[in-house]
Amino acid sequence: MNNITKDIFYIGVNDHELDLFEGQYDVPNGMAYNSYVIVDSKTAVFDTVDKNFTQPWLSNIKEVLGDRKPDYLIVQHVEPDHSANIASFLSEYPDTTVVGNAKTFAFISSFYPELEIKNTLTVKDGEKLSLGTHELTFTMTPMIHWPEVMMTYDSTDKVFFSADAFGKFGALDVDEDWACEARRYYFGIVGKYGMQVQGLLKKAAALDIQTICPLHGPVLKENLGYYIDLYNTWSSYGVESEGVFIAYTSVYGNTKKAAEMLREKLLEKGCPKVAIADLAREDMAESVEDGFRYGKLVLATTTYNAEIFPFMNQYIDWLVERNYQNRTIGIIENGSWAPTVARIIKAKFEKSKNITWLDTIVSIKSAVKAENIAQIEAMADELIKK
Repeated sequence: MNNITKDIFYIGVNDHELDLFEGQYDVPNGMAYNSYVIVDSKTAVFDTVDKNFTQPWLSNIKEVLGDRKPDYLIVQHVEPDHSANIASFLSEYPDTTVVGNAKTFAFISSFYPELEIKNTLTVKDGEKLSLGTHELTFTMTPMIHWPEVMMTYDSTDKVFFSADAFGKFGALDVDEDWACEARRYYFGIVGKYGMQVQGLLKKAAALDIQTICPLHGPVLKENLGYYIDLYNTWSSYGVESEGVFIAYTSVYGNTKKAAEMLREKLLEKGCPKVAIADLAREDMAESVEDGFRYGKLVLATTTYNAEIFPFMNQYIDWLVERNYQNRTIGIIENGSWAPTVARIIKAKFEKSKNITWLDTIVSIKSAVKAENIAQIEAMADELIKK
């Protein structure tokens, strides 16, 4: 097993069978379900793993503990990819005390109504638990991203067990860039709860943290400021990268043509980065990620049944429900006889904070014409100036 510190061990598993995380997020490089154990005068296991990995996980525990019995099972998050093996764990170690908060045990009863737990310890925010040399402090962090979530700080080794915070898609036996899949994970799963994450970061700033142990993704040890700064940008809905993201849908290729013309104009005028995506064909979560990454967004789509084309409608819904804000948005609309996209799009963002709308709207009737080319030129100029 992997030593994180002298007394803390990684006992998680990699999942390469999963195709869709939470039934919706594509995970081509699999998923890691992380679990940890502290070996001290008393031993504590942090969280279980997905139901499909019972035996590998129990084997990992035994490899570290040998014949020792765990004293505590700390349940930081009851989502089933982390709690599904509580019953199998207690079948193996029935005298272990399960540690959680009041909501933890309510959620466990809801998910696993037949489960009987012999020994429980209910903790509150700021309460401590001594394992001997190691002293744990529990921090309640509701809505990052479920109501019962708590995190744990080990003041001895200065390790922060962060539940789903600082997590990412991807198994740990695959080498890939952290930020890309962590960003997609964050905005897909945690993004709505920026205010709560900001609260967590304020609490974390008061701690001497040298290692972060999330429930998904790698253990973070080096250059923690990099990860924390990204989380601060994401959770405050700040701009991570200067540039423009163009998201489009197109039925017969005319709206696509306009989107691509805008991209070329922006690059010609010196825009540092222009990303573009066909919402009907590219991963929706990737497009949500890019919508939040850049400070400027252009939505190009067609009128469809007097509404917005379905993939664009879904995309905007995903942005808005994740508290999209502090951005500049431009619109390219297309409609053969009654283009209504611009009006409908603006209405969908009514509750979003600090949205700046471009004055220029590219309004196409069927095919791109000379007046539309002029509008695209004007939109590019406005995006560069803003």
